Amino acid sequence: MAPRLVVLDRDGVINHDSDAFIKSPEEWLPIDGSLQAIAELCRNGFTVAVASNQSGIGRGLLSSFDLELIHGKMLRLVGEAGGHIDEIMFCPHAPDDGCDCRKPKPGLLQQLADHYEVSLNDVPVVGDSARDLQAAQAVGARPILVLTGNGQRTLDALQEQEAVVESWPDLAAAAARLIAEQAA
Repeated sequence: MAPRLVVLDRDGVINHDSDAFIKSPEEWLPIDGSLQAIAELCRNGFTVAVASNQSGIGRGLLSSFDLELIHGKMLRLVGEAGGHIDEIMFCPHAPDDGCDCRKPKPGLLQQLADHYEVSLNDVPVVGDSARDLQAAQAVGARPILVLTGNGQRTLDALQEQEAVVESWPDLAAAAARLIAEQAA
């Protein structure tokens, strides 16, 4: 049976983002309610995966080992909250590297589809930036915007373009909606 998958961006959705990049475990700070939201998704039968641009590696701001330490902290804290992140896919490339995995390109999401051997049609993809939403749309997934991180700026820009997007105040609200839908 295919997993009931939900894909989360990391920075600005699970943890506070930084214009200076998250370069160490000490800089990785969860957004209030995000760890509990992941735990609730897990308790309600969702498989949680993360797809994240991590160009700080390509820019030389942190190493792959630093990123492993950061993700180790994230996984530990999610676990302590009662949740589990099943898979983390990340793009280490700088913006000008021309890869196919850096969002808004759909490569990271395709990697998750291949990993789980599922179609991403209507799979919730939760992000705080237009590039997250564009990657979701490119694979037929369900783009969901949270207003944490860059989310409010993203929503304002989309509204100026008269674009309509599903949006929630934060990951906790988005998770509550997904859980309510699957219970209905």
